[in-house]
Amino acid sequence: MEIVKKLAAKAADNWNAPPVTIAFLGDSVTQGCFEIYKKSDGNIETFFDKNAAYHNYLAQILAVLYPSVPINIVNAGISGSNAPHGLERLERDVISHHPDLTVVCFGLNDSCGGPEKLDLYTESLEKIFLRLKEENIEIIFLTPNMMCTGISCHLKDEQEISIAQNAAKVQNDGILDLYLDAARELCRKNNIPVCDCYAKWKKLSESGIDITELLSNKINHPTREMNRLFAYSLAETMLG
Repeated sequence: MEIVKKLAAKAADNWNAPPVTIAFLGDSVTQGCFEIYKKSDGNIETFFDKNAAYHNYLAQILAVLYPSVPINIVNAGISGSNAPHGLERLERDVISHHPDLTVVCFGLNDSCGGPEKLDLYTESLEKIFLRLKEENIEIIFLTPNMMCTGISCHLKDEQEISIAQNAAKVQNDGILDLYLDAARELCRKNNIPVCDCYAKWKKLSESGIDITELLSNKINHPTREMNRLFAYSLAETMLG
């Protein structure tokens, strides 16, 4: 990928080569959201830990591989965001920073809209891809983690259990699979590299691993440890 060539050029001539910037456009997982809790006003809030977000882990990997290269990370993840929302804020949150590479990760929140919102998802994704291409920004589409497959015994609050039930239905009924299959086909059509972490999560599930226990909120946010899977997979995709 071109991003690797730019990293190598900067490592070879840090004085004269331009800086390297990588943007991450996504939802709560990209932002760095983990556990959830109920506030005194009854609203549910998430615990933010950007140091354990996957893009921070990727930056650590790249710092080992290219120790002399300063890499600018743009975290354009917003909790609750989806592909249409990502398209709306693309100029402000990503393009304005002139990144060399943008990692796009949507699907979790989009799929909760059901099969009837699939076209809106793919249309928004494609517009994101085409706009980034217009600016000569390299793209990787990152497929997300699985959501819960059942209701964890750790959930006690009725509102949290209700959210988990809805997420499990989307996961178990194949709706998230439907969305990501469409996204993969869209990437094939537009020649966009796919870092398919969702396929790795599915393999874990097929191996008898309880996916729900790999989620920090037992609904849809991976644990800090599982965020490393995204980071290593992205490094593999970048390096080919």
